[in-house]
Amino acid sequence: MARIVSGFMGATDRLRFFFGPATRLDPDAPVVHKHDAFEQASEEDLSHFVVESDSSGHHYAVRREDLERERP
Repeated sequence: MARIVSGFMGATDRLRFFFGPATRLDPDAPVVHKHDAFEQASEEDLSHFVVESDSSGHHYAVRREDLERERP
């Protein structure tokens, strides 16, 4: 077991020498989420659906147009 661990540590040491030390980010910093064109297109596609729940607690998606036709 010690041989495996020392081999792993040697490999990571060589990788650290090649790539440099690991970057340590501030864990308290807020996550910045950037919206790209693909994500905006996905949100546009999903905006046509509403999540409904049945009496058993199962969730399913319904198109808004279908929902508006069923409800008076």
